[in-house]
Amino acid sequence: MSQPRITGTERLTAAQVTAVLAVAAAAAAADAVAPLSEHVLLHMRDDSAEDDGGARAPAREFLLTVDGETAGYAHLDLPVPGPDAGGELVVHPARRGQGLGRALVGELTVAAGGHVLRLWAHGDLPAAAGLAARTGFERFRALWQMRRPLRGRLDEPRLPAGHTLRTFVPGQDEDEWVSLNGRAFAKHPEQGAWTRHDLELREREPWFDPAGLFIAEAGGRMTGFHWTKVHQGGEPDLGGNREDRLGEVYVLGVDPAGQGSGLGRALTLAGLRYLRGLGLAEVMLYADEDNGPAIRMYEALGFTRTRTDAMYRRPPRRPRGDDPPASPGG
Repeated sequence: MSQPRITGTERLTAAQVTAVLAVAAAAAAADAVAPLSEHVLLHMRDDSAEDDGGARAPAREFLLTVDGETAGYAHLDLPVPGPDAGGELVVHPARRGQGLGRALVGELTVAAGGHVLRLWAHGDLPAAAGLAARTGFERFRALWQMRRPLRGRLDEPRLPAGHTLRTFVPGQDEDEWVSLNGRAFAKHPEQGAWTRHDLELREREPWFDPAGLFIAEAGGRMTGFHWTKVHQGGEPDLGGNREDRLGEVYVLGVDPAGQGSGLGRALTLAGLRYLRGLGLAEVMLYADEDNGPAIRMYEALGFTRTRTDAMYRRPPRRPRGDDPPASPGG
């Protein structure tokens, strides 16, 4: 094996995107879980092909090659304006056990520039936990994937007094939706930072349908939303997985002033009934493990946990001789 090489860039070429997606698909097939989030894959795939005039949040991409072939990839979101940098990485299954994951972690650590570095481990696999331990990261957050069948009882949505329900209007609702999303997820390190650009990336996806994005209003203002998504059966998703058509509670948000009013439950039911009306048999969602009120609401609606994604964090530290190297060394 020749010496591995890590190259950093702000944008990937189309050929590099194809190579990284092949690595992600191989990892998904080996681990039964997609190694990269939708956020990273959208950023990598769509932003690499366009000039957005600086609308993107600052990020870095890292390609790891061995013998001239792509063997690994890492993504780093630089903090704007918060104190933490966030990353994800994947190594081809055929190249594991060679120190490449440690090398990518070392590269991300250096690129974080003294900021706290957070890394997602999708599926919370033992290999990821071992890498985190060896490189000085601690598990501090977990995201549950929860599912329920769509057959059976689904109550009629009961909106709080003074509220109405409609669907999203492209070209009209973007700015107000982004503002509401920011308020609803002010304490969420990823979702709350979405910009109009992030929203518009998803509006261009083939799965986007404004008929499945429900908007609650009161007094002429958006007060909540439930954005549903349909994963098409038999077709690979962004991470290379294949399964039957599946509904998703993609994003559910309620203005902080309306939390505890029952609006979240009503919006959830509206979306679930919509997905069932499309003929779907099952629906999934993601919820933070420490979000007790949301977990209890979803469990009361018949959802159960099926998978856990973990986030690991390491405080900032100046590079030293014993830090993970930028090329494999252990």
